[in-house]
Amino acid sequence: MDNLNYGVIGNCRSAALVSKYGSIDWCCLPDFDSPSIFAKLLDNEKGGFFSISVGDNYTISQKYINRTNVLCTEFKSDDGTFEVIDFMPRYKSNDIDYFAPAEIYRYIKLISGKPTFRVQYFPAFNYAREDVSNIIEDNYIKTYSRQTPTDCIYLYSSLNFNDILNKVEITLTENHFLLLSYNQKLIDIDIVRVYMDFQRTKVYWLNWTNHSKKYEKYSDPITRSLLVLKIMSFQPTGAFLAALTTSIPETIGEVRNWDYRFCWLRDASMSVETMLKMGHYYSAQSFMDYVKGILKSKTDTFQVMYGIRGERELSETELPHLSGYENSRPVRIGNAAFYQKQNDIFGYLLNVVYQYYQNFPGTLDEIEDMWEIVRNISLTVSTHWEKPDKGIWEIRNDEHHFVFSKVMSWVAMDRASNIAKLLNQKYYMEAWRSIANDIKEDILKNGWNDELQTFTQTYDNSELDASLLLMSEYGFIAANDLKYQNTVIAVKNALFYQGLVYRYKNSDDFGKPTSSFTICTFWLIQALFRIGMKEEAKNIFENLLTYGNHLGLFSEDIDFSTKRLLGNFPQAYSHLALINTATLFSEEKFIPKYIKP
Repeated sequence: MDNLNYGVIGNCRSAALVSKYGSIDWCCLPDFDSPSIFAKLLDNEKGGFFSISVGDNYTISQKYINRTNVLCTEFKSDDGTFEVIDFMPRYKSNDIDYFAPAEIYRYIKLISGKPTFRVQYFPAFNYAREDVSNIIEDNYIKTYSRQTPTDCIYLYSSLNFNDILNKVEITLTENHFLLLSYNQKLIDIDIVRVYMDFQRTKVYWLNWTNHSKKYEKYSDPITRSLLVLKIMSFQPTGAFLAALTTSIPETIGEVRNWDYRFCWLRDASMSVETMLKMGHYYSAQSFMDYVKGILKSKTDTFQVMYGIRGERELSETELPHLSGYENSRPVRIGNAAFYQKQNDIFGYLLNVVYQYYQNFPGTLDEIEDMWEIVRNISLTVSTHWEKPDKGIWEIRNDEHHFVFSKVMSWVAMDRASNIAKLLNQKYYMEAWRSIANDIKEDILKNGWNDELQTFTQTYDNSELDASLLLMSEYGFIAANDLKYQNTVIAVKNALFYQGLVYRYKNSDDFGKPTSSFTICTFWLIQALFRIGMKEEAKNIFENLLTYGNHLGLFSEDIDFSTKRLLGNFPQAYSHLALINTATLFSEEKFIPKYIKP
């Protein structure tokens, strides 16, 4: 079974997926959202890849170097053993700046004997829409687009260039390297330089994880999930991506295939809140800068999502020449959800902004800049909360009065009122509190179903929805409130199936969902924990952890029957939820504040 058995490497600028066999099957350069140069993930024949190929007599295993985003694939046979250490360099070049070029390093380390392998290097530019040619220069192989010759990449290596291009079998007698760069290098590249960048990158990640909060249990999955979230932050702007890929289907053969290489305010706010919780304050500060940057004037309105540089136009296009992941068409780039109205997004954002005010006093001008954003959002929510919307699940056609959208509108006005109180803005504090009270009253009147004794998905249906499990998490209702407890049990009875949770079971634009949205199972575990069903919650959690791939990574969805991973990968939602769930079941390791790790 294909279980998205990929490792992820990245440097907060771009990333690559490396299969458990050592093949780079997905990579976009120079940035996360750039056109792909390797996309075998989406078309086995055309997509392009970059692999280290060995004979059938080799046993291949893969792991991360502990507490880093450096990936090690071991190739072992009777002839000999070697490792391929894959990473994208990232380390501090001075007290402020980071060295994080658009480059992939493949450090080939001889362990024993005389192993053999072939390099298979097949770039396919612009989602395999352009033909490429290779030319050998003095110290690199230049690959360029025949349609746009200025579009090129450079492969540096200590191996013979003709052996690489001709797929000649190579006998390894010493350490070697392959370095793929978006730019021509201005310094000499040799094995010493590559090894130095490997060590610098390894130390960077070790230092970064060492500054995370530590827990007594589930330390490894928490750390791995944090490292995934960090990779999906875009250093130049502070944006957080929802996932690193596009068009991996939610169900094989169906059409729920979307591009997730963008910054949803909802997903990003959740990621930032988790990073704050784990002690990584810089990520939150950077994201606040990103939020300030997407509003160019006081007349600008918020979208549900943006490009990683703050782009507003994210037009969706299909790529019919690509067969899709396991022939699941269409392959899409861009995402038409950018123009949708989703009233829930402001609650997550203001929840994080409230924590920003509590944790980062900032300069007066910074505080005032953020206050303008708070007022902008509050005005939007106050004039939109009574209207129907597309909801958290981004329904593409109909709009409804989704209960959870109303709940998050309450969260937005509640946090706005709290912020106003912090800033001694009494008028706004009272006005926004009054609106929050109106929203709450409306939800309790129209969102509660007396006959079913539960909150429902919308004001006008009797369906259950996994998002209702979060009502207590954001303080809308107490965990010991009978209405919340009844809702949790009702959602569990309706949506929990074979150890996993449906988002909802009613039909949407594309029929009824047939796979489990991974974060929903984490939500159920958290909700069960809150209402006192801790043992059952823990059992579900520990089973869910076993459904990750060979490296403990999770995608957007999981198949109910086979438990294979589906949907875009890795998914920020899934990993932030893993962290927040794991910390419920473990005590934080206490480190005295005056001791710096």
